[in-house]
Amino acid sequence: MQLIYQSDSFIVVHFAVPGDAAAAARPGPTLARTGYEIVDKAGQRETYVEGLLAERFAEGVQQIAAGPSPSVEAFDEFIAGYAALAQQKLALH
Repeated sequence: MQLIYQSDSFIVVHFAVPGDAAAAARPGPTLARTGYEIVDKAGQRETYVEGLLAERFAEGVQQIAAGPSPSVEAFDEFIAGYAALAQQKLALH
């Protein structure tokens, strides 16, 4: 688990779960699960994306970061598109 982004509006945490040891011992590619938890602070909601959606999210973030003038506003605008998927209400423990 790694915090990769935090602003006044959002928090994004990356989760990488390696494949199991038995799968790693077999020849061929091994599967690893990876995903992103996106927390909308203002909306008090969160969502988790994985698979192809997580890949697209990572590509979008990388494009913004590599752009001529990455800004908090640019990242927040991009993340807001994914935060719209959030259905899970935040609960404090």
